[in-house]
Amino acid sequence: MKTLYCWRCRTDVPMLDESEWAVVARELEIAIDRARAFHRSHPAPDSAAAIFDRSIEKLFLPALAAYQRITGFREDNHNALFHHRLALYGAPCKECGRPLRSPNARLCGSCMCPVEELPSP
Repeated sequence: MKTLYCWRCRTDVPMLDESEWAVVARELEIAIDRARAFHRSHPAPDSAAAIFDRSIEKLFLPALAAYQRITGFREDNHNALFHHRLALYGAPCKECGRPLRSPNARLCGSCMCPVEELPSP
């Protein structure tokens, strides 16, 4: 685990390394499978959408708990877990120090500084 700036959350948050991500990803997969099954067995009309959303949120509690157990940070939004993974980010920007939005970024998303190209092998 390493704390980095998350450009989506606009704050520093604990990012998961690949072994930690595997634990949380498994919980997310289980929740997604259960949400799909729930949706197939309970087709929700528009008027029941809020009830459906609350039921789905409960399915993701184990994933949120796993993230908190690993990082010590309480996240309330299960969608945020999908981008709190170190492998998704690039090196720190040489200008502002924030992580690039991807390992292949050509421009810093925070300060718009161009990323120096690496020499070809």
